[in-house]
Amino acid sequence: MTNEPAPSGTVATCHCGAVTVSLAARPTEVTECNCSLCRKYGVLWFYCSANEVTVSPDPPPTDTYAWNGRHVDFHRCRHCGCLTHWLPRDLTRDRRGVNARLLPPEVLAAAKVRHRDGAVTGKYLDCDTRPSEAITHSHVYP
Repeated sequence: MTNEPAPSGTVATCHCGAVTVSLAARPTEVTECNCSLCRKYGVLWFYCSANEVTVSPDPPPTDTYAWNGRHVDFHRCRHCGCLTHWLPRDLTRDRRGVNARLLPPEVLAAAKVRHRDGAVTGKYLDCDTRPSEAITHSHVYP
């Protein structure tokens, strides 16, 4: 598999370049979650389907950490320590998370930032939250 994104896509890399995350499309929206883990990681998440993201090399040189319900593994580069992405432990789940802070600055700057109350309600806090998004976009819990 190649590290080149689709023509409309982009690539996120860790600081040292050992882990590459290729996206089929540039994100138009990223999420800032205030749960204790995301807040301490300082990440912005781009959520996507499994077929929209490729992590390379395969297998990537990452270490993982699973928190709380142990539903997802958070991957960080073994060399530079950057948190790169998360994958569900149940690979039948389609949703993936990519650390959008690893995207090129101009790509991240073009994306809208959403705010999610992962600490308490699991709901998006933005004024324009559509009711169907309130519960279905949980990134840690199934």
